[in-house]
Amino acid sequence: MNTKSNQSYYNPSTVDTDPAETQEWRDALLSLAVTDGPVRVRHILDELVRSARIQGIGWQPELNTPYINTIAIEDQPAFPGDLAIEERLACFMRWNALAMVVRANKAYGELGGHIASYASAADLFEMGFNHFFHARTATHRGDLVLFQPHSAPGVYARAFLEGRLNEADLLHYRQEITAPSVGARGLSSYPHPWLMPDFWQFPTGSMGIGPISSIYHARFMRYLTHRELLNCDGRKVWGVFGDGEMDEPESMSALTLAAREKLDNLVWVVNCNLQRLDGPVRGNGRIIDELEKLFVGAGWNVIKLVWGSDWDGLFARDTTGALARAFAQTVDGQMQTFAAKDGRFNRDNFFGQNEELSRLVEGMTDEQIDNLKRGGHDLVKIHAAYAAAAAHKGQPTVILAQTKKGYGMGSAGQGKMTTHSQKKFDETDLIEFRNRFDLPLSDEQAKGLEFLKPSEDSAEMRYLREHRSALGGAMPKRETTCELIPVPTIESYAQFALKADGKEMSTTMAFVRMLGTLLKDPTLGPRIVPIVADEARTFGMANLFKQVGIYSSVGQRYAPEDIGSVLSYREALEGQILEEGISEAGAIASWTAAATSYSVHGLAMLPFYIYYSMFGFQRVGDAIWAAADQRARGFLLGATSGRTTLAGEGLQHQDGSSHLVAATIPNCKAYDPAFAGELAVIVDAGMREMLIEQKDVFYYVTLMNENYANPDLPEGAAEGVLRGGYHYGSYGPKDAQRVTLLGSGAIFTEVIQAAQKLAESGIGVDVYSITSWSQLARDGIENEGEDSKPYLAQLLRGSAGPILAASDYVRALPESIRAYLPADRAYRTLGTDGFGRSDTRVVLRSFFQVDAQSIMSRAIVELGLSS
Repeated sequence: MNTKSNQSYYNPSTVDTDPAETQEWRDALLSLAVTDGPVRVRHILDELVRSARIQGIGWQPELNTPYINTIAIEDQPAFPGDLAIEERLACFMRWNALAMVVRANKAYGELGGHIASYASAADLFEMGFNHFFHARTATHRGDLVLFQPHSAPGVYARAFLEGRLNEADLLHYRQEITAPSVGARGLSSYPHPWLMPDFWQFPTGSMGIGPISSIYHARFMRYLTHRELLNCDGRKVWGVFGDGEMDEPESMSALTLAAREKLDNLVWVVNCNLQRLDGPVRGNGRIIDELEKLFVGAGWNVIKLVWGSDWDGLFARDTTGALARAFAQTVDGQMQTFAAKDGRFNRDNFFGQNEELSRLVEGMTDEQIDNLKRGGHDLVKIHAAYAAAAAHKGQPTVILAQTKKGYGMGSAGQGKMTTHSQKKFDETDLIEFRNRFDLPLSDEQAKGLEFLKPSEDSAEMRYLREHRSALGGAMPKRETTCELIPVPTIESYAQFALKADGKEMSTTMAFVRMLGTLLKDPTLGPRIVPIVADEARTFGMANLFKQVGIYSSVGQRYAPEDIGSVLSYREALEGQILEEGISEAGAIASWTAAATSYSVHGLAMLPFYIYYSMFGFQRVGDAIWAAADQRARGFLLGATSGRTTLAGEGLQHQDGSSHLVAATIPNCKAYDPAFAGELAVIVDAGMREMLIEQKDVFYYVTLMNENYANPDLPEGAAEGVLRGGYHYGSYGPKDAQRVTLLGSGAIFTEVIQAAQKLAESGIGVDVYSITSWSQLARDGIENEGEDSKPYLAQLLRGSAGPILAASDYVRALPESIRAYLPADRAYRTLGTDGFGRSDTRVVLRSFFQVDAQSIMSRAIVELGLSS
């Protein structure tokens, strides 16, 4: 299709009162294009628009272009490979992916799997693999590729041909527990780095997480380059996503950031097969038109890849614009019907709409009409789009590629409402698929779902190896080699916390002071990535503005209002803080990019993301789970945490559940320290575990904005701090009736006050600082057997009497350790169940019954001293 032809796609919304004059204007424009070229035409159009705006005409150009390819046929580069071989390879991948899923479901019907998504995206994937996706080498750090998750079987099918997976592996798709017992590798349902740590690089199975992650990965690469930590020039981030996935808010939330930052290292390929899980994406509209408007409006470069090469002749013969008009009037629901039907149906119902369309297909057989390809299935057109995207400068690019869901599945599923769930094929369907793609399989081999792998010396296998070798080797591939980063001694940055000597401070204040000192360390400092979501001043981090600056890809083009102050705002190209504005989704995506840099870039970084704790696991818990899957290493700091600490904010801001959610993530270590000394031990241990031991863990640490006296960290308490708790102190007479109090975080000072009051009443009290309820519970699970004892049981060995636990979180949190307490001791939990409220801390703690008086009263009841 030639978008530069003289075809008329004009469809006026108002009556033309002077057609002759209109034609003169049209002719003048076309004449200018012929004599002076498109640059001059664009300049004149821009000037006309400016003049119209000055006159208040109230007009602006349409954001949509005709429903045809962006790249004209004369602008297509020569195809650089062997088209026939690449088409055969794509057919092999399609068959092996189908065979893998169908065989798994024949053996175990409940395993599931997806065929149709990859059937639509196979050519989009293969073009990238054969010509564009760079693997990491000594001279090229590699491209980042985020794959459409439902298409994972196609990636496994390619890995099988490459020799990275064998037939036994393919036979154990979605059987990750069973596979090792027979010497095979279990293949995860979707891209999961945790489950396949040397294979998948990015988890994309949760819709929308892949798109936003790709944007922030691309931006983080610019950050590394501008800070001169790693040169990422020449590398791309490719994301292959689905059109239905674009409905997710995360998919759309950072489009303007990508354009504002001019991330021309970012290319999205949106597989527009026009169908969701059980029906059309925009049945009554056109998703490609909708997405074009959205991306153009956000400032992206948009390449529409709509029709294959077979359509070029039809468009060349169409001198009246009949095809473009017909497409403009055909909604996606009808397009899906055309995909599901045969050539005769399409001749009658699409080309039969009027005489102009009918004439275009005169002389074509029904089979030829049936074989007209959509753009996303034509390797020549795909290459032209990818090449243009890779070469584009100054903007991120999105390729909107039209495909057919279930392409080639024929009556078994192509374009049908049930296509997404299609996992079973009868023998007739398999033979039909074999014939459709001209596969070298006998009837029996096709019915038996035999995997296809040409001989190692075949032209196809040589071609596959040569092209991947030229691009650095097999992909996807996850690597973890990176240098160790020395961590300074804890005394060098946290002595004030370890020996607090009763000084009043909040744990937030203590953290910021530690961070400021760590940033000055010549080795570790440059690798630290402070991240905030528009809350730096709230958390007392304004002093870091001058110290390390806020990252900006354009530096600072203004004199800030507070330029004369000590804590003035400072943006810089080499700035270190990532200030993400009011976007927790963006901030956690930035954190993930930094927290996985050791693997993605071979460069260890250490991100500290500090935020209101309520806006973490509750708001972006899915993204945190995906970061865990990607084996992130870094710190999440839930500040102003707890339900009674952030007193005035009320229900939506007060967090009583984040530690409960954090406990569900296996590689997240969650701590709720009460004092600066505890915090220092936790931060120190986390840095050593992640940077020196290089363990795939991340830490969630809650911080408070409440100032109170901080004691010295007791001698020998560090181990207990890390294991989840330690004996803080004993109060009252030793030979009296005794009670044991456990407390954490903001409520621990209330526990201490309660212990002191009980002691004044003649009751003996043992007080334990619980730094991590979840670590105690995990230890209990791991040491539940007869031959070992949970740490908690050992910890409480010297205490006596009923046990009372209190925290600023819901009671389910301290309830998680109940099973690991001494069996003969009563256990009572206090917490902040229910919705938050706005009031003073004193009133809130009394309301939720976690204040000192409530703790003391409950202890007396448990001792049987009061009814």
